[in-house]
Amino acid sequence: MSEVVTGDAVVVEVRVAQMPSRAVALSIDMLVQFTALFGANAILGAFASISDPAMFAAVMIVLSVLVIVGYPVLFETLTRGRSLGKMALGLRVVSDDGSPERFRQALFRGLTGVLELWPPLFGAPALICSLISKQGKRIGDVFAGTIVISERVPRHGDQVIMMPPPLANWAATLELSGLPDEVVHAARQYLMRWHDLSPQVQHEMGVRIATQTAAFVTPAAPPGVPPHAYLSAVLAERRRREEARLAQRAGGLPQKGPYAGPYQAPHQPPSPYAQPGPHQATGPQPGPYQPGPPPGPYQQPGPQPGPYQQPGPQTGPYAQPPAPAPEPPKATPGGFAPPQ
Repeated sequence: MSEVVTGDAVVVEVRVAQMPSRAVALSIDMLVQFTALFGANAILGAFASISDPAMFAAVMIVLSVLVIVGYPVLFETLTRGRSLGKMALGLRVVSDDGSPERFRQALFRGLTGVLELWPPLFGAPALICSLISKQGKRIGDVFAGTIVISERVPRHGDQVIMMPPPLANWAATLELSGLPDEVVHAARQYLMRWHDLSPQVQHEMGVRIATQTAAFVTPAAPPGVPPHAYLSAVLAERRRREEARLAQRAGGLPQKGPYAGPYQAPHQPPSPYAQPGPHQATGPQPGPYQPGPPPGPYQQPGPQPGPYQQPGPQTGPYAQPPAPAPEPPKATPGGFAPPQ
């Protein structure tokens, strides 16, 4: 795995393509190119006896350049970084910041590939440079500012982000249509790695990603909600709505209530509100935000201790006895309070 910093200063982990998979993809591409060159030579050879030798040589040079250079440049530009060999192996060329490959970058990679991969060097410079580079870059990638990644990344089981019960009613009113996939991916990776981070990094990274998310989500979070709880609620609600749309499209019934479907009690998840999946054994979850058993769609959730209770006197299931006002948490950007 390698970290890529996007243009929005979001750190995203990507799986760098390994040398064997890149070699197989290159072999497939070169096989296609040799086949095209052989076919063109056979077709033009039939007219060599009745054409000018100089014209025949010029046409062959042009076709060779188009096949050797034009093939990778054309395919990688039209398919956003994928040739036939890369498609077969699940590889893609992207920029160093994670953005799609552009024509200029594909042209640099194609031109340098003539010297790196074809006779008389037969790929030796590309192999040496890839072994030296931490990200497996060949010379063309260094000049073009690109990296080859593997899109067939193994999933983290069937883990999903769980809805914090005190935020379920608020999350049901969210407007999520403008939330970009890049921000969702960054938030999910943060929650998956939440337990591996130090408390300071948990809060600082959470505030940054939660602030970016809040720019696309309305209404604002209730006062005093920690960043990881806010992100968990947004991602869980987004998943619930996607599953409801898929169920309707398949002719099934949409899920009822914010706790229906996969939002069950997790068993030792790698994020604050992740769960292993609906077919695995579940167990109690330690921590200050341990949710109780999910209530039915027409029941009110039971009392929930923690930082989600609204300040001031309340009535109903979330009421609490008067207590001395605690010291307000330190203000952070985006209105998110640090965990208690």
